[in-house]
Amino acid sequence: MVMMQGIKEKIIVITRKAIEEIAPESVIRELKIEKPPKAELGDYAVFVGKEAEAVSQKLSALSKEEIEKIEAKAGFVNFFLSPDFVQSELERMSDATRYTLHESLKGQTVMVEYTDPNPFKTFHIGHLMSNAIGEAIARLHEAVGAKVLRVNWQGDIGLHIAKAVWGIQQGFASSGEAYVMGNKVYEEDPQAKEDITALNKKLYDKSDPKINDLYQKGRQESLDYFEKQYERLGTKFVHYFFESEMGPNGLEVVKAHPDIFVEGDPSTDSGQAPIVFKGEQYGLHTRVFINSQGLPTYEAKELGLNQEKFKLYHPDLSLIVTGNEIVGYFNVLMKAMELVMPDVAAKTRHLPHGMLRLPTGKMSSRTGDVITADEFIEKVKEKVGSEEVAIGAIKYSILKQGIGHDIVFDFEKSLSVQGDSGVYLQYTYARLVSILAKAGDSHKSSAVSHKLDHGTELTLIKHLMEFPDAVAESARDFAPNHLALYLYELANKANAFYEQVRILDDENEQRKQARLVLVQTTADILKRGLEILGIKAPEKI
Repeated sequence: MVMMQGIKEKIIVITRKAIEEIAPESVIRELKIEKPPKAELGDYAVFVGKEAEAVSQKLSALSKEEIEKIEAKAGFVNFFLSPDFVQSELERMSDATRYTLHESLKGQTVMVEYTDPNPFKTFHIGHLMSNAIGEAIARLHEAVGAKVLRVNWQGDIGLHIAKAVWGIQQGFASSGEAYVMGNKVYEEDPQAKEDITALNKKLYDKSDPKINDLYQKGRQESLDYFEKQYERLGTKFVHYFFESEMGPNGLEVVKAHPDIFVEGDPSTDSGQAPIVFKGEQYGLHTRVFINSQGLPTYEAKELGLNQEKFKLYHPDLSLIVTGNEIVGYFNVLMKAMELVMPDVAAKTRHLPHGMLRLPTGKMSSRTGDVITADEFIEKVKEKVGSEEVAIGAIKYSILKQGIGHDIVFDFEKSLSVQGDSGVYLQYTYARLVSILAKAGDSHKSSAVSHKLDHGTELTLIKHLMEFPDAVAESARDFAPNHLALYLYELANKANAFYEQVRILDDENEQRKQARLVLVQTTADILKRGLEILGIKAPEKI
């Protein structure tokens, strides 16, 4: 049986061969297969230019097993799939033993770093966005055959931690509130700034047992809290990397390359020169890798982190998902990595995403600072009454956009059972499952003994055939929005089919069974697609 990837490849092969025979000098570019904008123009089209008519006539003499008709139009060769072939594809897709996705990355290992919350701080909606995108990227790569390693990079040491520990010393019970106060006084009170700076040094050298105890207790409480968030969102990491562990690695890398990392301007406080990477010669900017106290900065620790990733796991590809507010920083880091660890840099890719914003006045945080993921999820849950639907709505609103764009979560649109929302997709799945439940034991076979020829049936089957390509293209382009759009269009076509044909009350038993096979296959693929996006598909909504 020819799979959908096979028919598209076949169209390209036979088109290229025809051009070579008719006008060999014209084959100068890669042929691309497209979806025509209108159904009357066919199922697929290949632009060949002035040879379109001749190519069309030559191809029309070929077998009609998969392709019923071939026409030329405005430089395109348009291909119309055979209804019999489409019917046979439904039967293949309904049989789980014969239906697979394109395993283009089979045998490869892909590491995805995402979420990355810092201990002693809250898990906010920015982390929620990073998690939704990172988890979808991970699942997309698993779907196309890769072994995926989910990892998390957490800043458990550094000035931000010193500020939080200082706040805890002052009596603030919440580490989040302690950090907010520590950050405030650091900017406003010279003496507090000096104390926090000294505290930061003690955290690095672990010289004060009382401070060590405060730190370890707060750190563990934060990590336990984060673990609950990951479980709630459906993520399981295989490795947690910590700044406190990567500092020595980073120092070693920086000190081993004095030609790349050089002395900067001496500090006015200590007179000791920091070690910097001068990015201006590469069109970037200078960043400090070892500070004036001789401590590794975040930049140095990132070098150590990426070295450690490849030392432990040897991935074929390492993806790093972060907010786009640190793109400038990452450009410098990647250039430095390219110079000191070229093999690692060549296999590392930064995937920056936009910000998740809420409509003005729709929500406020208990702390008045940032809105936590818990607050946001609970607010959405209040409106829809279900945890699965609430998280699905949030994730879909994030994933349906290109990952580089800012997103405003519109409560009305994102929670609507009509239109481009996660709720709509979950509702459609629940509707399909309800039809099957009502059919009961009368629906058992995956065999399609009756020809389905209604327009909505054929349109739906053809769209189902596109699922492997939608997944493969989303993984290839690091673009979950491609799959999200595919699923939205699938839901539209499924609902059009439901509204225009009789299913359970069809008097023709064979046609009824064939339509139930189509319902089951649609439900299975919609559920699988939602799962790949990290969204659950409840059977009731």
